[in-house]
Amino acid sequence: MSFLLSLFLGFVPMLINAAWVYWLDRFEQEPKRLLGFVFLWGAFVAAAGALIFNTIWEAGLFILTNSERLSSLTTYVISAPIVEEFLKGLAVLFIFLLYRHEFDSIMDGIVYAAITALGFAATENTLYIYEKGYLTDGYSGLFALAFIRVVIVGWQHPFYTAFIGIGLAVARLSRSSFGQFSAPILGFSAAVFTHSLHNLISSINPSIQTCLLGTLIDWSGWLAMFLFVLYTVHRERQLLITFLKEEVDLGTLTEAQLYQAASFTHRIFDPLVNLFGGRYSLVRRFYQICGELAHKKAQYAQLGNEIDNQKRIEAYRTELATVSRLLSG
Repeated sequence: MSFLLSLFLGFVPMLINAAWVYWLDRFEQEPKRLLGFVFLWGAFVAAAGALIFNTIWEAGLFILTNSERLSSLTTYVISAPIVEEFLKGLAVLFIFLLYRHEFDSIMDGIVYAAITALGFAATENTLYIYEKGYLTDGYSGLFALAFIRVVIVGWQHPFYTAFIGIGLAVARLSRSSFGQFSAPILGFSAAVFTHSLHNLISSINPSIQTCLLGTLIDWSGWLAMFLFVLYTVHRERQLLITFLKEEVDLGTLTEAQLYQAASFTHRIFDPLVNLFGGRYSLVRRFYQICGELAHKKAQYAQLGNEIDNQKRIEAYRTELATVSRLLSG
């Protein structure tokens, strides 16, 4: 029973957070199958790989130094940040390389990275809540650690790994070889640095003061990242308006439909209004095509026909014209 409760408290909040990240990405949402893949990668592949490698590192260093403190500290500060961010980043890199046409923006990089990290956090939280919570202090320890892992540090892994997604997205949209090469390295370095800094503060001389300092630094970073995400969402809205104006002139869209496509409110409530009217899927598809078409036109303007952008633009334009007529009828 205690392990099942730990499993519930480890996974359910992270799944809710993943759903919120998906919801926040309003203007061009990613395929659920790919988001499910990266979440499961984080939960099983990355989490298992990190557990194995970090255990080997800590045990090997203890054998060499005979110092439990040194082996534990270097695991938290060096091994864990590098190994965990590398393994989580592999899922984002997989999408970047094999589903490049879905990796359209900075927001996409953040979404794939955050959901991978939430999968990792779900497994890690489960183990912490059970082993360091319940097995140490029973149910009181279980609930106390669940509060810490879910509320106090619940967004730590998505925050770290988001830098990897941003780095890959910058590389994806960069024209220069230098940008394509350096951006992922800088993103990975930022992920490892922030992860290591958190672990260092929480590992050295644990006290109320260091806990407060760590929490202040963590939450300040999360707030900054959240504001950056909101700015990115705003930029995507502006991109959509800019690149869909031509579709009004071509007759693909009406002025009213362009306004609706660029409206955060309409994108939230229009599908709900049509939930029982038989047009829910059609309305959602309309908004998705608008986002896809706008991003592909932006990429064509910036990068040319690098992954059959022109062909994709024509396909989306044709489908959008059909869907637009059906919604207007």
